[in-house]
Parts: sequence; structure tokens; C-alpha cells
Amino acid sequence: MTLELALQVNYLNQEPIETIYFGGGTPSLLADSELHSLLNTIHKNHNVISGAEITLEANPDDLSLEKLKALKAAGINRLSIGIQSFNSSILKFLNRAHTAQDAIQCVEDAYRSGINNLSIDLMFGFPGQQETGLHSDLAQAIALNPPHISVYSLTIEDKTVFGKWVAQGKLKPEDETEAANQFEVVMDTLQENGFEQYEISNYAKPGFESRHNRSYWQRKKYLGIGPSAHSFNGETRQFNIRNNQRYVQALADGHIPFERELLTRENKINEYIFTSLRTNAGCSLKVLKQDYNFELNTQGKQTLAQLVASNLVLLKDETLLLTRAGKLVADQLAVEFFVPAEST
Repeated sequence: MTLELALQVNYLNQEPIETIYFGGGTPSLLADSELHSLLNTIHKNHNVISGAEITLEANPDDLSLEKLKALKAAGINRLSIGIQSFNSSILKFLNRAHTAQDAIQCVEDAYRSGINNLSIDLMFGFPGQQETGLHSDLAQAIALNPPHISVYSLTIEDKTVFGKWVAQGKLKPEDETEAANQFEVVMDTLQENGFEQYEISNYAKPGFESRHNRSYWQRKKYLGIGPSAHSFNGETRQFNIRNNQRYVQALADGHIPFERELLTRENKINEYIFTSLRTNAGCSLKVLKQDYNFELNTQGKQTLAQLVASNLVLLKDETLLLTRAGKLVADQLAVEFFVPAEST
């Protein structure tokens, strides 16, 4: 990957890099020397600002105190820890290698290592999960005093093991109404404990919002390195091939194996609507006009009026904001404002 970093030296045109994110797969398995090499190559070839947010995703079973100290020494200043649940039955269902005690120990060791900016990942909506179990997970997470918590609803996709179980009748997905009730429990509990929901699935204490996450939602440029990695420069997206062997061979031959998608005006408008509506900043009609020369047509204005009347969307200072009820169906609401190519 250091070779790809060198080959991609001009991708961001030396624009300041505010965040570096080691994520996807298991980056915590990188040897200390490999992590140092990657960070050194990034700093050598790209314009990294002082105080950049440098995050590493990890599972609790990968993070000993010794490992955490090594990560801190290498320059990692933020962790995203995939705990998912403190319930042993759920961890077994998810085929996770760690226990609840491993997760607790990991967070405590992170603080001991000097990494205080960390996020805990939790999930809800498991088949048969009761609100009491969710309350217990949230209470344990809050007791660990992390500055950031991400909470995602379990999604069962067709080609996964869970998807096959559903098709075979071995697993019954959680009822949508119950999942919505659990989402409301998450919102209430975290808000009551000082966390702001700055994006549908992300909650932070003041000043601890993920700068990296925000960059995606604000459609800032980014460079992705490695098999399956995505990059975005404002006009196009690049998708590296998934095959590890072909990826390595291509780099050895001096080129980057990727496909490129040219974003149309329609793509840009719809992506802005989709991502911005999920955040507490909302979807600005002024931005749509200034950046994309787009305004809601008659049908769009009618849709907006209906959603406002249904208390799903607020219109404040020419910005669309989801209400509490709207957050329960955020993706569906965004689609209501999507525009076909002929309308742009």
C-alpha cells in the first residue's frame, strides 16, 4: 500500500489532509513497523496538517495494553472500537471473538495508553432482542465514559449468512416497529447522558464529533488506499479492485487497478441530499442553488409541504432538517427529494 500512496501523490493536488483513517478489515493486525511505514509514507507524499485526526478501527480482542501503547507511539490519536454488544448471547450470534469483559478492559486500557479520543460501536435490532437488553448495553457503554458512540441497526443482506438463514426460515428479522422503538430508546438515552446526535447513527460529547465522518457527509475529497478502497475528488469516484493478488501485481507493474465513475450533476445533487439530511446540519437549499444551480420544482415543493405537515421534516432558514419521527425513516425521506437526470 505504500507503493500506491506514492503512485497517488497527485490525486489530492497537495490539498491539506485533515484526517487519516485505518479502517475496513482488521487494520489493528498491522505490525508496528507496517503502521509506521504507512504513516511515514503518507506524511512524505501528502500535505498532512498539524493535529490531524488519525483513527484506527479495531476489535477489542486485538487491543492489548502493549498494542495500544504502540499505536499511540505510532501517531494514532483516535480509536473506533467494534464492541457491538456487551451481551454474550448477541456476541455469539455475531460470531465475535471477544467477550463483554474483553471490551470493557480494552476501553480502560485505551485510556491508560493515553488515547482518550475513542468511539464505541454498538448495534441494535437483533432478532428477539428486548429493550431491557438494549438499555443494558447502553448503560455499560455510557459507564465507560467514551466521548463518542456509534449505534447501528442490524442489517441483514441476502448473500450473508444471516440472509441465508432468513431465506431458510432459521432466523426471523426483528419487527420494524420494534426496531424503530429501539432506535428511539437509543436517541433518548444518549441525549439524556450528554451526547448529541450529529448524524443518524453517530453521537458525540461536545467537541468529539468524528472529523473523518463529517468529511464524508460534507463531500470533501478523499483518497482510499488498498484493495476495494474508494476515492473521491469532487468530480469522480475510483474503486480499487477487490482481488488482492491482482491488486499487488498491478502495483508491481506500476499502475493502480481501479474503475472510475464520472459523477453527473444528478449524482452530485442526490448525494448531497442523501448525506446532508442525515446530519444535524441538514440539507441547505442555498447550497443546492449555489453549488449545483438546483431548486425544488413544483413537485418537490409539494413533497416538502406534505412532509412538513406530517412532522417528518422541518424547514428552518432554508434548510431541511429531519424531525425525530423523520429520523426513523431518513433514507426513505431523502429519496423523496431525489431528482432524475431529465429534471436537473
